[in-house]
Amino acid sequence: MAKTATFDISSTVDLQEVDNALNQARKEISQRFDFKGATAEIEFSKKDGTLTLLSDDDFKLQALVDIIQTKLIKRGVPVRNLDYGEVEQAFGGKARQTITLVQGISTEKGKEIVKAIKAAGFKKVNAQIQEEQVRVTSPSIDELQAVIATLKKEDFGIELSFGNFRS
Repeated sequence: MAKTATFDISSTVDLQEVDNALNQARKEISQRFDFKGATAEIEFSKKDGTLTLLSDDDFKLQALVDIIQTKLIKRGVPVRNLDYGEVEQAFGGKARQTITLVQGISTEKGKEIVKAIKAAGFKKVNAQIQEEQVRVTSPSIDELQAVIATLKKEDFGIELSFGNFRS
């Protein structure tokens, strides 16, 4: 029986790096002139994987989002894994927005990934959805590397990471 090689496709966000980026963002906000005397709050729930932003108005809320995105990018956190909620009106005319950190690959995204692999026409490659990741197997390591190259060209709306490569 031929040996099979495998790798896993996942999508995760390092919560500690998010926390570090948010601390940097809070520090910058406290020093910025345009936020002096203004409400600019960032709450981070590691358990829920959500950020809750509160600001005086939509303009300051967007500036807050821009600062957070910049800090996340510098810390190597994929901003494609942020799911932005609707801007809500909070008490006192303030604006609130909830941002969810996407952890793992949803079943729908997993089906899209498997469909893209099948559509690429790899003969001996099998892909299976396993909980929040996709496992790809093949007897040929070269084909698996070609699958990775193909998936990197596609846009699934989330940042894909390829790991657990075994041969």
